[in-house]
Amino acid sequence: MYAVVGCSDCGSFWVVEGRPETTSCPGCRTRHRFERLTKFAETDTADAARQARTALLADRSEYAPDDLDSFTALESRAESGGMSDDEYLERSGLDAETVREAGERATEGGEGSGSQSRMDIVRAALADLDRPTEEEIVTYAREHGVPTEFTERALEKLVRRGAASEHQGRYRSL
Repeated sequence: MYAVVGCSDCGSFWVVEGRPETTSCPGCRTRHRFERLTKFAETDTADAARQARTALLADRSEYAPDDLDSFTALESRAESGGMSDDEYLERSGLDAETVREAGERATEGGEGSGSQSRMDIVRAALADLDRPTEEEIVTYAREHGVPTEFTERALEKLVRRGAASEHQGRYRSL
């Protein structure tokens, strides 16, 4: 059992399930004894109670439409509304089939597919090279598709965070 009740202090409406001893107004936080509250509607389902509350709020508003759809109809319309993923990609200038195939290839590759973040590549340079200079790290990273500016900033961050050290122009992982 659900009831749509109203606050005598601020005029808010809310839905109460069951018959609690007390309930709090969501608008002003005033505690009310349930039996003393005005019940504007009593229903068997939560959807029907929400619908009744919405109708009460619409009656109070000057901007609400005269005819309101049910929550179920609004929900199904919201789910079917908008554009599909394929339509979005096409409008963005991408071929949806090509994007789908690329996603499948990336998924099939799994963890060992060679796909690393740029920061992972900089860390790998530190691990793979023996006490490299900044220039050697930049060269390694550039060969793996990481821009020079990113590599330089990444090295600074790693040193600042204590994940790497630099001594006399040579770096090592910590």
